[in-house]
Amino acid sequence: MPELYLIRHAQASFGAANYDVLSDLGHEQSFALGQALAVQGVTPDALFIGAQRRHRETLEGILKGMGRDPEQAEILPGLNEFDFKNLLDAHYRGRPAPENMHSERKSHFRTLRDTVLAWQRDEIENPPETWAQFSGRVEAARQAILDSKAQTIVAVSSGGAIGQMIAATLQTPSEHQIKLQLQMKNCAVNRFVFSDSNFYLHGFNETPHITAANADPLLTYS
Repeated sequence: MPELYLIRHAQASFGAANYDVLSDLGHEQSFALGQALAVQGVTPDALFIGAQRRHRETLEGILKGMGRDPEQAEILPGLNEFDFKNLLDAHYRGRPAPENMHSERKSHFRTLRDTVLAWQRDEIENPPETWAQFSGRVEAARQAILDSKAQTIVAVSSGGAIGQMIAATLQTPSEHQIKLQLQMKNCAVNRFVFSDSNFYLHGFNETPHITAANADPLLTYS
């Protein structure tokens, strides 16, 4: 059966002026993942990324680790992350926001969880996009990937979009999306197998590039 390797981007630059760029560690992670996928015999015949810089840089590192020349990937904006900064700001518009929600990891992710749940219930006024728009574009990206008719597909996306694709595949209640997202490791591999009539989750949050010897510092969540 055809197989999709849906990969979360490597570590970006949390708390920096431009989050959408890989950290030095992120470049190491993506290269190491490419090496591990090559050892597994993964040879993609189709490549997809979201439109964000961290997606492109992650794929570049993966291909370099595989020993492949740089290749053009098809860009699917549906694989982009939701605009979490402006979503958080919209949720707390007109009232005090939790301290350091944009700059301190614990505060950020606790606040993000509660904000996404409110977003899913349509309780946030004027969000950057509605929950229905977000989930709809993720589904459109999934369908575009399937329509490629490729046999081995590598796609790079973000935790929120990946969490939603998995939740939709498993037909879970929407609140499970954020639970999946907050578990997602940097450069984690999520595998799907599919046919013309079925689409199955085959592997979740896998890190074939991480061992006991390199888990510190390669294992990160943000």
